Amino acid sequence: MTQKSKVAVIGLGNIGAAIATNLTKGNRSVIVADKTIEKANQLSQKLGNLVQPATIADAIKEADIVVLAIYFDPIKEFFKTYATELQGKIIVDPSNPIALDENGGFKKIIGSDESAGQILSTLLPNGAKLAKALGTLGAASLVNASFQTPEKAVEFYTTDDITINDEIENLIRDNGFEPLRVGGLDQSIRIEVFGDLHEFGALGKTVTLSEAKQAV
Repeated sequence: MTQKSKVAVIGLGNIGAAIATNLTKGNRSVIVADKTIEKANQLSQKLGNLVQPATIADAIKEADIVVLAIYFDPIKEFFKTYATELQGKIIVDPSNPIALDENGGFKKIIGSDESAGQILSTLLPNGAKLAKALGTLGAASLVNASFQTPEKAVEFYTTDDITINDEIENLIRDNGFEPLRVGGLDQSIRIEVFGDLHEFGALGKTVTLSEAKQAV
């Protein structure tokens, strides 16, 4: 059996905690980190031995794959702060470029024809490889639709580097979903909020693999 790559989840809000929880259900070890080690310790105590708490710097250092479950704008500064540690890592970005609007809904905070994936791809630390993944569903569906039977629900992803496809697809499967690559990062706008392949966009729901292939 091939040893799986080490995964770190940075940011333990609703999305990050859901991803870490799902990975343990998929029997995958995960390193967790947040602004304070106390929050990582609390999640580790809740989820058990498959979860290792760490500081952010140590989590990145130990991991092969870094899931950045933090807001879109802070990721830009995160890339600068941890540029050295992120060199050569696979970075998985579930973020969506949105903020609350005055009506309690969401609004896009970048241009209507821009995507977080394309913007962040221009800011990557040296040697880092980026995939947009694990962000096409809201936190509730990440929990409730994971490991769905008899057919798993789909998580779409995009990346320009096809050499990491297997790593990303194994990560999505261990997170309880069926992976489907949409294309390069120029297609990220489709899998972000308001996109045609996002739960909070034209798709409007979780889909099985056969339904997803028709939508793509």
